[in-house]
Amino acid sequence: MKNVIINEKDNVGVCLDGTETIPAGHKYALTDIAKDEYVIKYGEIIGRATTAIEKGEWVHTHNVRSHLDENVAYSYDFHAETFPKTKATFKGFKRAKGRAGIRNEIYIIPTVGCVNNVCIRLAKEAQKFVKGSIDGIFALTHQFGCSQLGEDNANIKKLLCAIALNPNAAFVLFVGLGCENNGMDGIKEYLAPYERDNIEYFNAQDVEDEHEYGMAILEKFAEKAAKFEREDVDFSELCIGLKCGGSDGYSGLTANPLVGKITDKVVSLGGSAILTEVPEMFGAEQLLMNKCRSEEIFEKYKKMIEDFKAYYTKQGFPVYENPSPGNKKGGITTLEEKSLGCVEKAGTSEIVDVLAYGELVKETGVSALNAPGNDLIAATALAASGCQIVLFTTGRGTPFSTFVPTMKISSNSRLAKHKTGWIDFNAYDMDEDGLFELIVKTVNGEYKCLSEDVREIAFYKTGVTL
Repeated sequence: MKNVIINEKDNVGVCLDGTETIPAGHKYALTDIAKDEYVIKYGEIIGRATTAIEKGEWVHTHNVRSHLDENVAYSYDFHAETFPKTKATFKGFKRAKGRAGIRNEIYIIPTVGCVNNVCIRLAKEAQKFVKGSIDGIFALTHQFGCSQLGEDNANIKKLLCAIALNPNAAFVLFVGLGCENNGMDGIKEYLAPYERDNIEYFNAQDVEDEHEYGMAILEKFAEKAAKFEREDVDFSELCIGLKCGGSDGYSGLTANPLVGKITDKVVSLGGSAILTEVPEMFGAEQLLMNKCRSEEIFEKYKKMIEDFKAYYTKQGFPVYENPSPGNKKGGITTLEEKSLGCVEKAGTSEIVDVLAYGELVKETGVSALNAPGNDLIAATALAASGCQIVLFTTGRGTPFSTFVPTMKISSNSRLAKHKTGWIDFNAYDMDEDGLFELIVKTVNGEYKCLSEDVREIAFYKTGVTL
């Protein structure tokens, strides 16, 4: 049996190839484990045995349960690595304000789902304007913008505006209906402090022919965008998003640690990274808290965790309502195990900031972002906070993409060979140089992620819909 033991403290190993009794990527006992004894992986507690487990026996949901404590107290004990900074550049599109883009695109953003078809039709016909350095014209449709109350209504406006400020957008056209809650006046007011001259707006009810009106704006945008050229840009202007989905027993061994090495590399070059999926930090949150740069950041991080736990409990759900059926089939038993593998993507760098949902990244280094674990919602939130690319690790596979390039990194070779149309890079061999080279090629526009023809957004909805 080919296997791996991650930490000398562990009492379980991982069976890499699988046997007749233990599926590939699943755990087996390194020693006898008594009932109620801790199960240890990554050198940390991932659960308790629900029955006595013999040495060599399969260890999974049938004999292990979560050990999460919803009322755990947190402390701060700083422990993170700092890296000597080096200089590097990439080929990007410099913007008049804000960070440089790695794509040169035009976004059409509906303020409300009622005008989705208007935006789709505009984007379809506007493809005739794509020329020069333009990478595409995309309608970023969604179903909200009206009938939402309170925080939901505020978050929709905040997120759409943040999307419009993403560096990959050369120009942005907001299309409204004219009678929605998420009205155009509110959008304009929110964006006014940013003083952007690459955004235009109109309400379909206010013009005689919304298609003709929108096409005239898009043609003007395209004439200007086509002339933009890639230039040398300092790496400090790059921000990568860190996301995993459809994880399996290999994710915490290969893809996530490999992306963690990339995170440390980007930070050492002066760049930024954002980690999110707050519910998939439960069980590993203390490790991340100890990486916070200061007590002030620690307090912000702790509040984010405690607020998300309260959100669960107020809805009547335990915080450990995770992993998914696919995670379990792939070898992940408890939320603690999933979380400990998930946070590997952040590398060993310190956490320099904690961002609210829809808030733009401000600091170089690693920031934590308040958003749920759902793949499209979390990836959208990462890109809205300013990430020009999302590194998405997966053990099960998925074809989705948010509105920025979403690079799929497989945790195992079987998936990479099975889904060649989905997977951009196979992390099983832990080829750090190979992955970084592909990321640089993607950033420079020399490689396009396999899912870049798909552009989707989704919101974190928490309240009432009328």
